[in-house]
Amino acid sequence: MTEVDIFSGFLGAGKTTLIKKLISDGYNGAKLVLIENEFGQIGIDGGFLKESGIEITEMNSGCICCSLVGDFGVALKEVIDTYHPDRILIEPSGVGKLSDVVAAVKRVEDTDICGTVTVIDASKCKMYLKNFKEFYENQIKYAGTIILSRTDNIDPAKLETAISLIKEINDHSQIITTPWDQLSGSQILKAIEEPLTAADMAQALLEAEKHEHEHHHHDHDHEHEHEHHHDHDHEEEHEHEHHHDHDHEEEHDHEHEHHHHHADEIFDSIGLETTKSFTKEDIEKALKALDSGEYGQVLRAKGIVAGESEWIHFDFVPGESDVRFGPADVTGKLCVIGAGVDKEAIKTLFGL
Repeated sequence: MTEVDIFSGFLGAGKTTLIKKLISDGYNGAKLVLIENEFGQIGIDGGFLKESGIEITEMNSGCICCSLVGDFGVALKEVIDTYHPDRILIEPSGVGKLSDVVAAVKRVEDTDICGTVTVIDASKCKMYLKNFKEFYENQIKYAGTIILSRTDNIDPAKLETAISLIKEINDHSQIITTPWDQLSGSQILKAIEEPLTAADMAQALLEAEKHEHEHHHHDHDHEHEHEHHHDHDHEEEHEHEHHHDHDHEEEHDHEHEHHHHHADEIFDSIGLETTKSFTKEDIEKALKALDSGEYGQVLRAKGIVAGESEWIHFDFVPGESDVRFGPADVTGKLCVIGAGVDKEAIKTLFGL
């Protein structure tokens, strides 16, 4: 049985950064395989993982949870048979539905889903939930552990709003709100493998106190009868909750049948390879233009392109961009993903 962890999360939430942290401090010596699927034609993230000596299956021709579900099952079985890993990490497309990825993994024999994680950029939760509800809500609803990113400098009120929005959709999963640099990879992995919410902790405390109470007052039969009656009520309550979940699942199936959208119906992607040389200022100016709304609703841009003396690496999500110098790649490449994106205008913007 091969353990599988799924790292879901919207475009630019920080999935790859989280996986890097867990690989360097968390999985500690386990034989890992990462299966990565980015929406769009060009995978930018493959480089660092290949350097780590981890095999990658990149599937860029479509979305893992839509057109590639059949192929994905074959690929996953092939990975297990070829590499016999201790653990498989799956990083689906940022616009994939977590429920579809989980279903695809469950169809493959000898796999055991250990963790289902959704990474959420706390500062953009409200905006994405409003604009891309179907995809965003699904990733929240089906996560066993929700890990908030970019919480170190966020306004406390904005953080509380994000948490309350998440809890309206999923009130039973662990939410990690502490900035990642204050946590070890091992701590985060433990929370993924054994999600312990505040309610779980309270229940554990209650059980411990109850056990201590029974130990000291074992001769009070009446108290025992009262406790037994309480447990019976709790079981009935649990049955009611289970029934509610069943209804909820039927509701989801109905919704899935009539309102399921494929990622490529909602999102556009443009992937380009280029030998062109850029300045850092060229890239910064282009990313600022992407943020203006003039080119459609751009949700993510990333690239590695030649510079005048050093190669330029860049990342963009709405309201934030990072342009830096880094190692060369075999050729320049850039990728832009969004909704209603004007592809030809973006080519012109980058002078391609």
